[in-house]
Amino acid sequence: MNAPGRHILIVEDEADIRRFVRLTLSAEGHTVHEADTLQRGLIEAGTRRPDLVVLDLGLPDGDGVDLIRDLRQWSSMPVIVLSARSAEADKIAALDAGADDYLVKPFGAGELMARVRAQLRRHLQQGEGGVPQILFGEVCIDLVRRNVERAGQALHLTPIEYKLLTHLASQPDRVITHQQLLKTVWGPGHAEDTHYVRVHMANLRKKIEHNPSMPRHLVTEAGIGYRFVP
Repeated sequence: MNAPGRHILIVEDEADIRRFVRLTLSAEGHTVHEADTLQRGLIEAGTRRPDLVVLDLGLPDGDGVDLIRDLRQWSSMPVIVLSARSAEADKIAALDAGADDYLVKPFGAGELMARVRAQLRRHLQQGEGGVPQILFGEVCIDLVRRNVERAGQALHLTPIEYKLLTHLASQPDRVITHQQLLKTVWGPGHAEDTHYVRVHMANLRKKIEHNPSMPRHLVTEAGIGYRFVP
């Protein structure tokens, strides 16, 4: 889905990068709005209500993570972070604050547009109210009957495995951190128990993936969490 006509806001203080992103997005038919500070970004987001935000973290008047937190108080619009910060802690902070994806500078136009298409597609599906079934590969998740089949055969998933799978599968192409999974699946008292996620994810992959050691759908984001790829 190329999603022509979508409105996208770029919040970036480096003029060269802003121009590169604007030209890349415009070439795909999107309408692009720009801001070069945190405060201007919040104003543009509030008045224009874009379909997606492309955000730099290192802004002259504040940290982009604060913009994400502010945005998440009133909107679920997708946010893709573009940043020179490559440390896992920086990625986790942005994703835990509510960012949907994280792209480290430098990056190519092709990768940027793939991320943009994925987030627009995910947001559109959520806006349509979701679907009672999630299909990928040979797997069918029936959200009404709460069962999972692979190649027509019922899979036995534990309650934790089912909750883990449906939480990831309901947010395709979005990076979900260990902390987000722990809070949702196990509860707020397990924020540090990342080994829980690893153990259950390994078991889930054995049931879902053709090759659990090289997963196609339940993909690891090293040191950060996981991404579901339909």
